[in-house]
Amino acid sequence: MGGGEEKGGAMTALPPAAPLLSLRTGRVAAFGPQGEPSAIAKLPVAGRVAVGLFGLAGDNQADRVHHGGVDKALHHYPFDHYGAWLMELPERANLLHSPGAFGENLATLGMTEADVCLGDLFRLGSALIQVSQGRQPCWKLNQRFGVTDMVTRVLTSGRTGWYYRVLEPGEVAAGDPIVLVERGWPEWPLTRLWQVLFGPAVDAGALAELARLDVLAAGWRERAARRLGQPD
Repeated sequence: MGGGEEKGGAMTALPPAAPLLSLRTGRVAAFGPQGEPSAIAKLPVAGRVAVGLFGLAGDNQADRVHHGGVDKALHHYPFDHYGAWLMELPERANLLHSPGAFGENLATLGMTEADVCLGDLFRLGSALIQVSQGRQPCWKLNQRFGVTDMVTRVLTSGRTGWYYRVLEPGEVAAGDPIVLVERGWPEWPLTRLWQVLFGPAVDAGALAELARLDVLAAGWRERAARRLGQPD
């Protein structure tokens, strides 16, 4: 794959087939200041792992209202961002020396929010997965990093990662390539999706489009509709 696709004036390079640096699952454990449960501390898994409609076998979520579900079955965070975070937070080198700091299931090099578009279909091992939304982090990143504004830093940087839904279950192992097989919405790179939903400017036309775009997860379509109702 190479080059790019253009629609609506947007040009987005096609991401290369990127091998999985790390495949990770987590179990629920006490985490928060009051012992709140979380499975954010995910560990690498060896061998082939089943990928189902709700994610990787053995991967748990403590808060099933805000985490998990079919539209957030798999969380992908680019290891490409770790160098920038290490420069910003050198005191957190213990977390940032290898994948897993952001609670991700999948880590790669060579794919970022600028390369990936909403609705992209990828072959992950034998599973078929689709980009469903970006990540909107919660307080657990503040707790994990020991930084009171880590959520704000992630959002304002745009280094958020993203989620997939699973269209065809299968199996995957670390080292398998994640390969783009179809791009249906090249006008919606995740960098643009983030700007429209979280950036300072209110783009009514783009928000209206997102609010009715079925490939976008329902929660983010609702966010687009709510923001559309706000004054510029």
